[in-house]
Amino acid sequence: GRDPWKNADVTAFGYMYELALGGADWFAPSLVGQPPEFDALLPYWLGAWAIRLAPSWIPADFAARLPFAALLVLTLLACWYGTYYLARTPRAQPVPFAFGGEARPVDYARAIADGGMLALIACLGLAQLSHETTPALAQLAFTGLAFYGAAALPFRAVPAAVAIVAGIAGLALSGAPSTAVALGVGAALVTVADTVPDRRAARWAWAVLLLATALGAAALASALDLWRGRVAAPWERDWESTVRLLLWFTWPAGPLAAWTVWRWRRYLVARHVALPLWFALVAIVATLSTHSSDRSLLLGLPAFAALAAFALPTMRRSVSAIIDWFTLLFFSGCALVIWVVWISLQTGVPAKPAANVARLAPGFEPSFSLVAFGAALAGTVAWGWLVKWRAGRHRAALWKSFVLPAAGAALCWLLMMSLWLPVLDYARSYTAVVHGVKQSMNPPGCAEVFGLTRGQVAALRYHGGLELRYAMRDPQCPWLIVSSDYQPAVDMALDMKQWRLAATVRRPTDEHDNVLLYRLRSSGGSCPSCERSRGTPAPCWWASWPPWRSAWPTR
Repeated sequence: GRDPWKNADVTAFGYMYELALGGADWFAPSLVGQPPEFDALLPYWLGAWAIRLAPSWIPADFAARLPFAALLVLTLLACWYGTYYLARTPRAQPVPFAFGGEARPVDYARAIADGGMLALIACLGLAQLSHETTPALAQLAFTGLAFYGAAALPFRAVPAAVAIVAGIAGLALSGAPSTAVALGVGAALVTVADTVPDRRAARWAWAVLLLATALGAAALASALDLWRGRVAAPWERDWESTVRLLLWFTWPAGPLAAWTVWRWRRYLVARHVALPLWFALVAIVATLSTHSSDRSLLLGLPAFAALAAFALPTMRRSVSAIIDWFTLLFFSGCALVIWVVWISLQTGVPAKPAANVARLAPGFEPSFSLVAFGAALAGTVAWGWLVKWRAGRHRAALWKSFVLPAAGAALCWLLMMSLWLPVLDYARSYTAVVHGVKQSMNPPGCAEVFGLTRGQVAALRYHGGLELRYAMRDPQCPWLIVSSDYQPAVDMALDMKQWRLAATVRRPTDEHDNVLLYRLRSSGGSCPSCERSRGTPAPCWWASWPPWRSAWPTR
């Protein structure tokens, strides 16, 4: 129900769309000749394949989201099963009671796994990034798959080996080869260092498998030239903001994971502590050494959640009560704010929230959707029932402390993507800008661009169906689109005497995304090179596949 949003979402979709149309090399994705910011292949392939295989009545941007929705499901499953098999290890099991009555190993492991997946859902950093069609979500899914494989090796050798190979190789193809190699080597060391005396020969065989997979991922990344990293110097980092990111992005799993490491400090080499701890440390190091801190930290969330789950058996009742009360107040307050703003937009009462929205998103017209209202109402009722269940007297469940955080995060995301979806889509998409540009172009067609971001270029290609080229001294197109922030620079880079300003298209919610539309001063708005190119018309290459997609824009 939404368009691709700025910036990473629409940019990644632009590369997928270009591959699906046939306008880029599959082993070197490009958007109007520009390579992607992150060197990745597999995420763009998945989106492009989905676009090509989807029937004509499914929009391309919706089709591209389907494999990424599957990757999110894979992440949740991998977190559950990885935590489950770690809890099945002998050193993770609780001490047997003197007279019996303790939980069975399988039941205990399932309860721990439930807590791990709830902790992952509750992480605040998962909300937005897990709903984008970007390489970050693919990296998260393949990290989770590698985590499951390393955890399940002692119990499910063949499926675990397949998961390890697929996870580490997929991580390398998704733009994180150094992380893939680090995870493989670290998992091998954890496997060898495990002090359980039995199955020593098997542990060495598993370690060799992990090392071989890591080396294979490194060779694959080298063959495809995916090793170009973007390292940030430590002295260039704002450490205060980094600490804040570590706290809120991993909440509530991060603080509880630290508590687990402290309480299990005598068992740091044990498999159920060492393996998720290594995965979390690799993510933290990547966060501190790259510019995309949040997307690097995203890869550690399954490990943080698994560590947080092992804090449940040692958590005091007072700590559990603090988590419940904080979660109840925080998410109930957020849900109340979302409802109040929506009611204000629909009825005008109270007046101030609607006035604030009108100020922040000028030109937005509220609309009512019965489906969205029904989904939001059902989610709110379910939240109230869950709060009542949590406060009632019932059989204690080990994972009960994570129920409200996970449900609260899901509730707020549901309300935002139902009640607030129209205004968020209006504020976050480039549709209004593209429509303004097309209305000002008469007729729309080939255009040169200068100073536009990759997201703006992707939006013009998808929503506008424009043929774009980067601006040169010798005009190749009758139209020129310039970012308003680059207006001084374009005067020095191009001969602007050849162009006249045709329109200024403003983005309602961000003045830095305004664009200037220029038209060539030559007769009829044409240029000699364009006329020469029209002498031998090029085929409509973006309509060549699939043959039934007649609704796609053509020249």
